[in-house]
Amino acid sequence: MAGRSEALESICVFCGSSEAADPAFLAAAKALGQALAQADLRLVYGGGGVGLMGACARAAHAAGGRVLGIIPDFLMGKERALETVEHVIVSNMHERKMMMFERSDGFVILPGGIGTLEEVVELLSWGRLDLHRKPVVFYNPRNFWKTLFDCFQMTVDERLTPPEFMGSWRSVERVEDIIPALREMAGPSADAVARKA
Repeated sequence: MAGRSEALESICVFCGSSEAADPAFLAAAKALGQALAQADLRLVYGGGGVGLMGACARAAHAAGGRVLGIIPDFLMGKERALETVEHVIVSNMHERKMMMFERSDGFVILPGGIGTLEEVVELLSWGRLDLHRKPVVFYNPRNFWKTLFDCFQMTVDERLTPPEFMGSWRSVERVEDIIPALREMAGPSADAVARKA
């Protein structure tokens, strides 16, 4: 696994696939897709055309951005794979997550359900084990992730997780703050690349 990303080129977005999601969440996913395209950052995502993931990918593609979808074959129908963008079909969820990790320099966590939670916890656990230092930014509208953050803090308070774990991600409330937060976490080299763009 890779260390800290000095230059951001590809950003993985973990988010919900539910079509019943709050329209404000869907709008935020669309705005993020457009922002990634405008910043010349490739979107790496779960490959579906539904929910927040579909909104983000379609917006990035429509704005001229590069998009890579990674989807297991058994979800091709359920998540309605977005075939208008580059995608890789894999055989299982573990392969999907590993490929998304390997092909990304940073991660954005939008609102999502149990699948998103599973992806996030594994990602942060890998960071806790020093398997990576890639930036992780939560989009946290209406304090959506507060309960999760409180759970993490409880494990720290109970001396089950070291206190420095709580600094392993950033949380922002506005879509426009996501990319700057990623670049800040990635370090000065990423800022320099952004200024040249």
